[in-house]
Amino acid sequence: MAIERNGVILIDEEGRRSDGRKWDELRPIHIKVGVLRRADGSALVEMGKTKVLASVYGPREIHPRHLALPDKAILRVAYRMATFSVTERKKPQPSRREIELSKVIKEALAPALILDEFPRTAIEVYALVLQADGGTRVASINAAALALADAGIPMKDLVTAIAVGRIGNYIVVDLNDLEDKYGDADMPIAMIPVTDEITLLQMDGTMTPEQFDKCLEAAKRAILEIYDLQKEALRYRYLQIKKELMEEQSK
Repeated sequence: MAIERNGVILIDEEGRRSDGRKWDELRPIHIKVGVLRRADGSALVEMGKTKVLASVYGPREIHPRHLALPDKAILRVAYRMATFSVTERKKPQPSRREIELSKVIKEALAPALILDEFPRTAIEVYALVLQADGGTRVASINAAALALADAGIPMKDLVTAIAVGRIGNYIVVDLNDLEDKYGDADMPIAMIPVTDEITLLQMDGTMTPEQFDKCLEAAKRAILEIYDLQKEALRYRYLQIKKELMEEQSK
């Protein structure tokens, strides 16, 4: 049975979603690490039509100095949406939602970082949404984790995130914008795969306990799939660096 909301068919008669995917199918994901020369670390993550560019600067001296912590680095995160990232031009000043998501992304990343190796410094993370089509916070977490690794920041492991949700009785993975707006529930999740630690769990909407368990199980499977893509992108980046060093030495 098809599910239609506000004139939009979210699930068709064959159980396919608005973009043709199955319930547990991820959007096409493209990842590139080391895309900015002037940042200490950077990454570009595309999840479907959602595109996020993340950059990392630091560890570096903190200003003003009285904010410095004697035993560890301060993590600063700024999430922003480009004015051209949505259909109607966004105002350039940070919105309340952007400020809130900056805090959410920071709290999702912090448990994976070993900040006590860099006392009295700051590590700054910037996540810029170039194009938005749902799942911008999870794409930002995925990109920021890669940028931190590219910058050489010590970490327990990468942080990997995905948004799952409910449309009627269907549990769906990697929500797009239409599913986010018109679905019955949206649940972004971030994890440290190597420890199985959940660093972000939010939910907008309602689910039964059984539906929640199914969502969590589906999210973990999707996270492991994205985690493999993250590791492969980092591996490719390091092979590039190795090749460049060998070419320089041979000159």
